[in-house]
Amino acid sequence: MQRAALLDAARSLLSEGGTEALTFPALAERTGLARSSVYEYFRSRAAVVEELCEVDFPVWAADVSAAMERAGTAESKVEAYVRRQLELVGDRRHRAVVAISASELDAGAREKIRAAHGGLVAMIVEALGELGHAQPRLAAMLLQGVVDAAVRRIELGAAEEPAAIVDAAVSMALRGVRG
Repeated sequence: MQRAALLDAARSLLSEGGTEALTFPALAERTGLARSSVYEYFRSRAAVVEELCEVDFPVWAADVSAAMERAGTAESKVEAYVRRQLELVGDRRHRAVVAISASELDAGAREKIRAAHGGLVAMIVEALGELGHAQPRLAAMLLQGVVDAAVRRIELGAAEEPAAIVDAAVSMALRGVRG
């Protein structure tokens, strides 16, 4: 229960204040634990983020997968893939992990995040093959690039409304630069 409370506090801190807010004293204060107790659960901030990814990423992936399963056609699966990922941006679990930069993580943590993203990309390969892409894996990685750019735009609080960014990303995914 303490570990779950620490992860929940970490999500809140990252979501509210970004990387700078995630400190062991802040985690201790949020959970009512002694600072030394936090170190019993996690050796570093990177370890906290690594565990957040291990716990939260499968939840997001299952959510995206379920949205795709409800879609009937390959094209609607692509739309569901893009739309659902971008709808999850507002979820504090997503915001927490996005808030910390990969450069602050050790190589093992960065590899786990890359593998998790690779699993997400793999979900859409079949639908892109059905749409006639000669290299569906490459197309999937490029499609994820569109999603990642839209995520950054939403997270930055761009001038456009998040719904407009989502619609533009879906349009880009389905129709390319033709709009």
